Amino acid sequence: MKINPSNRQQMLLILAGVAIGVLILDSVVLTPLSKAWQTRSAEITKLQKNVTEGRGVIARATSTRAKWAEMQSQALPKDPAKSEQDLITAFDRWGRANNVELGSIKPQWKRGATNRYSQLECRVDATGTLSTLSRFLYEVEKSPLALRVDSVELMARDDNGQKLTLGLLVSGLRLTPLEGRQ
Repeated sequence: MKINPSNRQQMLLILAGVAIGVLILDSVVLTPLSKAWQTRSAEITKLQKNVTEGRGVIARATSTRAKWAEMQSQALPKDPAKSEQDLITAFDRWGRANNVELGSIKPQWKRGATNRYSQLECRVDATGTLSTLSRFLYEVEKSPLALRVDSVELMARDDNGQKLTLGLLVSGLRLTPLEGRQ
């Protein structure tokens, strides 16, 4: 079979048109569809992960509520004077129990980052041996009060390092905002 030059040109034009059509189809239809498919697949995976995490949160709801209720009960009282008194009394009790000499306790109220809470920042200076001060610090840490140790400074008061001074900065949580100007 012999191909005519005009048929050959027509065939080449048709073949070129089909090739151009396939390229246009690929760039206009197939590529955007595959990208959309991949995007949706990634979103479905993310949503499935969120659902799994949500089910876990729901399953832990009772324990989370119990933990939150416990944390609320351990926060400092709403009355600022009572909060200060409770904290000072606790430091005094821990100092006596561990033979630590308390030099000063300086409470100061701070506003929280939001209006839902406030903090009682307390600077404590104590003197004792390494073992008594470490036990005192342990008592502060294990306290049921909502306290956080912000900084600890330890300094020797003698040449042998037998008598030490502990500078402690502790923050107590109160679940009410600080009174006064907002």
